[in-house]
Parts: sequence; C-alpha cells; structure tokens
Amino acid sequence: MGLFGFGKKLTLPTPEQALPGRSEAIKVPAQHYVNNNTLTPPYPEGSEIAMFGMGCFWGAERKFWQQSQVFSTSVGYAAGITPNPTYEEVCSGMTGHNEVVRVVFDPQVVSYESLLKIFWESHNPTQGMKQGNDSGTQYRSGIYVYSDRQKDLAKASLLAYQELLTAAGYAQITTEILDAPEFYFAEAYHQQYLAKNPNGYCGLGGCNVKLPSIVTA
Repeated sequence: MGLFGFGKKLTLPTPEQALPGRSEAIKVPAQHYVNNNTLTPPYPEGSEIAMFGMGCFWGAERKFWQQSQVFSTSVGYAAGITPNPTYEEVCSGMTGHNEVVRVVFDPQVVSYESLLKIFWESHNPTQGMKQGNDSGTQYRSGIYVYSDRQKDLAKASLLAYQELLTAAGYAQITTEILDAPEFYFAEAYHQQYLAKNPNGYCGLGGCNVKLPSIVTA
C-alpha cells in the first residue's frame, strides 16, 4: 500500500482511457487463511454478500473477519472498467476500480446493519479519493449493494451517520452507494494479508464517531 498509495490519480478514467485488462481471472486459494471457510463460491445456502470500499483493503478485510460469525471475507477490485485487473494496474489509477472487501454472511446470524456499523466506524468517509495517507481513486469510500433492502439500509445509515459527523465538525460524506458491480478477486498474497503479516500496513483511521446500533430505513 504505502509505495503505491501516494500521489495517484484523483479522477476516474474514461472507458477510452482505461487499461484493457485480460480475460483470465486471478487465481486465489480455495480456503480462507483465518477460518478455513470457502473463499470462492459456492457458499452455504441462505448466505448473502456485502461489499465495501473503505481505503486500504488489507485493514478493511481484517475488520470483518474479526467478526466471528461472518462466514468468509475476501479482497478484490470493483466499480471500475478494466476486466480482471492486477494490483499494479489498479494502483496506476487507469482501471477505475476501488479496493474492496467482500463479506459472505448469514443474515439470520449477522445483520447487514451490523456490517454497515463496522463500515462507517472503521474509516473516514469524508475524504473523497483518499483515506488517511493513501491517495488515489482506489481508496474511495463505497457501499456496493446486492438488493433493494441493502440499498435502503445503506442510504438510511448514511443519513444517520452524516448527522453525527456534522455535529462533530466533519465535512460531507463522499461515500458512493451503487448496485454491486462485478467483483474481481485480488492476488492470493492480498487475501487475509494482515493475518499472514501481523505487523503489516493497515491504513485505516475512523472518525471516532459511533453509529447507533440499529439503523432502520
């Protein structure tokens, strides 16, 4: 993150400017390094998926795998143009992708609202195309929704959190809320990176503002 995270593009490329990418998907391990659950589909019946961009995806993923009742997490690239991008291509700012964490969970056990609470409280969503010391389009704040219910809850939580941030003197939230785009797995060494490298770079910094436990649409 550190070497690639400074001084990068702060505007998204057009389709004409974007790198061409490739047809082959990046290979990832079959199992989660921390909990040994399945990293790739199929997932248990009844599972749902959540996807968030909140800066460096190493630290973001750790926030979610630390929730013991989450089935699986993975990091990758989404909301861009280039198919099957590499990490270096994403860091160039010429793919349009965001660094994201993808969370597989059982909604009967883990609520989407609780995942939103982790999202808002684990980063600063007012910084635009950066997060902390990391600068570039791949560090933008984003919620990528898989259903109308997720979208309603995400929008309601944004309004509630903006109220709290405004009262605390923060600027306007820049988080994008989009229908979930295609997710491309990041390279194997990125998956559960901070479990393999406990002293590795995290890059996350929250606002020290707590969202109420229950947010309804």
